[in-house]
Formats: sequence, C-alpha cells, structure tokens
Amino acid sequence: MLTAENIQLYYGASHILRGVSVSAELGKISCVLGRNGVGKTSLMRALMGLQGIRSGKLEFDGQDIAAMKPADRARKGIALVPQGREIFPRLTVLENLQTGYAAVSRADRYIPDEIFDLFPVLADMKNRRGGDLSGGQQQQLAIGRALVMRPKLLILDEPTEGIQPSIIKDIGRVLRMLADRGTMAILLVEQYLDFARELGDTLAIMERGQIILSGKRDEFSEQELRAKLAV
Repeated sequence: MLTAENIQLYYGASHILRGVSVSAELGKISCVLGRNGVGKTSLMRALMGLQGIRSGKLEFDGQDIAAMKPADRARKGIALVPQGREIFPRLTVLENLQTGYAAVSRADRYIPDEIFDLFPVLADMKNRRGGDLSGGQQQQLAIGRALVMRPKLLILDEPTEGIQPSIIKDIGRVLRMLADRGTMAILLVEQYLDFARELGDTLAIMERGQIILSGKRDEFSEQELRAKLAV
C-alpha cells in the first residue's frame, strides 16, 4: 500500500530525514523503532503530508502522493493516530469519534458497531468528555476515531506511550486482528521493543534520521535489536 524511498526532509537548514525508505503491505504490521529524537515522528508527518519532503519517492496504492495535501491523503485512506493522541478534551467520546467523518463519503458517516466491540470502554463512556478519560482510554478513542475513517493504511505514532500494560495488550490484540484480515496495512512507530517484536512482521530501526537496520522480524535476535537501539 505504501512505498517511501530515499526520503529527504529538512527543517530549515537542519537535515532531519536522510534517505529514509520504508514500506507497508496489506495484512502486515511494519514497525519503525528508535529512541527519542531520531526522526520517527518527522517520518510519520512526512508520510501524512504534514511536513513537505525535499525529495524522494512517496507512493500510496500505486499513486504518487508526494505533493498531495494531508486532507486528500486522508480521503485516499491514510489515517494517523498521532503521538499524544490529540483528542478533543471538551467533546464527548461520541463526538470525538464523529470527527473521523471528515475524511469519508456521506454514505459512510456513521460509527461502525465493530469499534465498540473492539474497545468496549468507548461504548460505556460514549457520553463522557474525552478529557475525563484515562490515558489508555484516550488512546483507544484515538484509534477508534482513525478506524471511523475506514483506512487502508493505519499509522500509529507511539501508541503505548504512557499506557498501562493491560491496555497495551488490548491494543496489540486489536492491531493484530485488523492486520490479519488482509484489508489494511499498519505502520507502527514505537520505542517499546517488546511490543514491536511481538506485533511487527517487519522491523526497521532509525538512528539520526536514517534507517540503520531493517528486515523481517525473524531475521534479528532480541540482543541485536537492543544493541542497535542502545547506540
């Protein structure tokens, strides 16, 4: 679904992404790992169109999207669950979910029952304000909002950050189930190695704006991955 090759991104004179290449396939979970400040979020912003790239190839579903605006990428089927969740604290859970309507046709402007099946807490707290939810509940809401968009590619930026272990397991279970259907590609950005190793079909490690290691999960030992992340 997604192919990014040799992505070059600058913030002013600062060279942030240096020839980064990643991909995401239907039915697979692709993980990008790295410590804080190595360029992971900048990569996600570039894929979503929130930050323009200097050069490189960026294709989604066979179409060049390098110059496409973020809203148009969302309509094409790319959904982002941002770092920090960015839900609307004064809107109810239901209203937060409904903000996902902006990227879909009128016929699809309803909340699939499956979202409440995947995250039962959202059904229980449907009329609670988003700001009253715990961090883990807000993360489930952010993922639910993205799923309202019926994405072909789901991008998640550090979904385990500040989340209790029980909800991390629930999120992992949902992501694996969504991928196994074969109708969605998932790109996961993480620092939590255990979570990424359990879920990821492919792994890539970033360091200083570059991919320093990439391949299928089974190609690398835990010790090798931890050593690269500790560089």
